[in-house]
Parts: sequence; structure tokens; C-alpha cells
Amino acid sequence: MLDILLSVSLLFIMFNIGLELTLADFRRVVEVPRGIAVGLGNLIIISPLLAAVVATVFGLDPVLAVGLVLLGSAPGGTMANMYTSLAKGETALSVSLTAVSSVLCVITVPLYLGLADQHFGDGNLIEDVNMVWIGLRVLAITLIPLSIGMFVHARRKDWTDRNKERMNRATLVVFGLVVVAAVASEFDVILENFTKVALACLTLNVLAMGFSFFSARALRLTERAATAISLELGIHNAAVAITVGSLLGNDRFIIPAGVYSLFMFTNGALFARYMYKRNVKADDAAAAAEAPA
Repeated sequence: MLDILLSVSLLFIMFNIGLELTLADFRRVVEVPRGIAVGLGNLIIISPLLAAVVATVFGLDPVLAVGLVLLGSAPGGTMANMYTSLAKGETALSVSLTAVSSVLCVITVPLYLGLADQHFGDGNLIEDVNMVWIGLRVLAITLIPLSIGMFVHARRKDWTDRNKERMNRATLVVFGLVVVAAVASEFDVILENFTKVALACLTLNVLAMGFSFFSARALRLTERAATAISLELGIHNAAVAITVGSLLGNDRFIIPAGVYSLFMFTNGALFARYMYKRNVKADDAAAAAEAPA
């Protein structure tokens, strides 16, 4: 029953992400390649590797370690787009990163899931699950509803615009239910492992946001772009990790994503507030410099 609930919830969440996207969001891969390349490099390579390192340092149980890598390989979420907008970051870059990573997760999630299983469990943790089959399931519950949402946006933009806020609120409610269901299903195990898992998730969140921000700045991207990339790394689409984890035959795989969700919005909000002040100050300084003497 939980598997069905999670799958249906993710279908709705991905459909709503599609309602926010247009083909222009994908064309930015060519139009602004440096920002996209840095963001995707962090999302697709750095985030899963950081998750593996954190899981190793904290000595997580192999199943929980694989679950943390699964979370680290999940795409960015639409809440990162909203937080980026509130922080006065490059919202267009954030939306494009969410769009592209949501498509690529059909490949990256099964890939890192298989590698984590081999590394932490010698390939024995995920029983009777073919990675090709997992890839097809991820395709069915992410890319297809995402595409349908984009189609509805293109054909019924008036309806999409009228219902945007309502759909976003509904998505937040659905995501909240997903997290509650995930935590409730393994509540005893979470209580038993909470301190270690919570510290690992908090550490991953802070490291991912910090590394992505400073790497973007080191590669000479603007603070606005770095803000978008950092929030994209901090606020994953945890519903993808929770839903995929529920398909693997052991519900403990979903624990890290459920616990991580308890931190990512709070930390993201604190970071967004801090960057809002910095970006506003930068705007004021730029306006003063351009003002006639």
C-alpha cells in the first residue's frame, strides 16, 4: 500500500514540476553552458560522491548508506526554484537545473544506486531488482508525468497560470504526506538510528550547499548563480529517493531521504535569507555606482 501511495504522490509532484517548465528551460543548456555545467556537475557527480563519503565517515549501516547515496543522486526540486527566487538568485538557472536533472535522473539514480550497492553491500543489498527495471520505473514515475505537465503548460497556459499557486500548495501537502508516510513506516528504526542518520543528513546538506556555492564562485560565476546552484544541491526532490527506495524490497532505504527532508527546507530558508541580504546589498551598490555624480 505504501509503494502505491508513494508512486501516485510522485506522479503528482513530477506533473506539477512539468507545469512550471517550458522548452526554453532546456535550451539554456546551450545558451548559458557554464552555469548549467557547474550546476549539473555538482548535482550529478559531487552530490552522490559526498553522500558516499558522509555515509562512510559516519559509519552508517550499509542499507542506510545506500539510502543516503540514493538521496544524493536525486534531482533538484521545485522548492529550490522558489527559494532561489526569494534569495534573488538566478531563478532561470535554478529552473533549468531542475528540468535537466529531473530528466537525467532516469539514468543517474539507477547508476548510483547500483554503484552504492556494490560499494557498501557487495551487490547483495538490493535483492532480485534489475537496474534496467529500476530505470524503467524511474522513467514511468518521473519523466512521463513531467512531460505531461509540460504538455499541459504549453497547451493550457491560461489554466496553468490561474492554478499555479493552488497546485504548488497541493504539491507541498503531498510532499509532506510522503515524508510523514516514509518516517511513520520505519519510525522505530529511525528512533534507533536517529542521532547518527540525522547528523549524516545534516552534514551532507551543509557540505553540498557549501561546496557548490564556493565551487561556483571559484569558477567565476556570479553570486546569484552560485545561490541558485547551492540551493539546487541542498533541496533535492526527496520524493524521488523515497519512492525509488520503497521499490527495493527494504523500506529502510527510504530513511535517509525522510530524515534529510526534515533539514533541507530549514537550512535552505536560512541560506536564502542570508543571500537575499547580500544580493540586495549588491543591487544597491551597483545602482549607486551607475547613478550620475
